[in-house]
Amino acid sequence: MAAKNPGLSQNNRLIIGISGASGVAYGVRALELLKAAGVETHLVMTKAAEMTLGYETGLKAKDVEKLAHTRYRIEDIGAGIASGSFKTMGMIVAPCSIRTMSEIATGVTSSLLTRAADVVLKERRRLVLMVRETPLHTGHLRSMTQLSEMGAIIAPPVPGLYAQPASVDELVTQTVARALDLFDLDLPDTKRWGEDLKQGRRSPVRQPRRKPAGK
Repeated sequence: MAAKNPGLSQNNRLIIGISGASGVAYGVRALELLKAAGVETHLVMTKAAEMTLGYETGLKAKDVEKLAHTRYRIEDIGAGIASGSFKTMGMIVAPCSIRTMSEIATGVTSSLLTRAADVVLKERRRLVLMVRETPLHTGHLRSMTQLSEMGAIIAPPVPGLYAQPASVDELVTQTVARALDLFDLDLPDTKRWGEDLKQGRRSPVRQPRRKPAGK
């Protein structure tokens, strides 16, 4: 059975997938931002994601579950999000491991997470994959090309330093907010060039120290 948190709006539904790649903070922050925005979130995490959650954040799966409207077990292939008749805005996988990406690219899905992503693609809905890997070999790049041709958006969590984040927390927030922009969600946490950020502003650059003459 899926764990539900009632009381949120039923107007918007977004599936959140969290795989076992490093960077689970992106998925957690996505849930936090979407909850604040009143978006109904449907969460599915891999077993590896639950392990990484403990390594990187100290959180437990139940802590993250509370942020979602509905949480599904990874093996629950009979869940609503496994069917195209279950209407959603689409899905974001944050972070997206190479294994998860590869399953989605081939259509050979082995879990609810990759099945839900496959459904999003076949229904021509928005699928955003925050692929977390570097460097990339040719096989990775070919899979990304294939996914792009299928309609997915590859959005690696590349930090936007133009926003001049003062902390890792701000960096994560801006990166996730920009990814959620792809679902036409205008979140107040997003810093925008030419609006919140002044064009032409630059961070001060430290000049290299010069050795005193004669030394």
